[in-house]
Amino acid sequence: MEELDAGDQDAARPARVEAEVDEASASERAPLPDDPAERVRAVVTLVTSAMGLRASVDIEEDAETIRATVNGDDLGLLIGKHGGTIDALQHLAARAAFRGTDERKLVVLDAAGYRERREAALHRAADRAVSDALDFGRPVELEPMSAAERRVVHTYLRDRTEVQTHSEGDEPDRRLVVTPVRGDGG
Repeated sequence: MEELDAGDQDAARPARVEAEVDEASASERAPLPDDPAERVRAVVTLVTSAMGLRASVDIEEDAETIRATVNGDDLGLLIGKHGGTIDALQHLAARAAFRGTDERKLVVLDAAGYRERREAALHRAADRAVSDALDFGRPVELEPMSAAERRVVHTYLRDRTEVQTHSEGDEPDRRLVVTPVRGDGG
């Protein structure tokens, strides 16, 4: 039985889901592969299939990263609103990949070029914030974003000597702030 508390009064409140696992059907499934990259593939394939998506999963691995790319049509459901679903699946895949091992690599999950498009949008927003901070001589806050997205912006702007960045607020409304090094804008 599944119970979902969607928080009608507060849409930003995380949902709480309770479920019972059917042990018989869980034990009939094949165990996850031993190789972390193949575990990522297995988890992502299982979830995309359960979502009713016709998709394939390509894996690229190097010394630091396992990158899973989902290919198929109509992957918007997998990406989710503001990337929430793909971020959650990426986290789940990373946890499954390195379950019970001391080894760790970054796991990146992409679908339909979402990560590249989102990174470009974050770079544009960062450039606008830098411009506004310098033009008006005051700090500029960006929209609330995940820790991973804030890291993208911090990294993108770290070599800019005319501004500094820091994060403020509490999750899920934590924001990145771009501050001019000199308050006079020049």
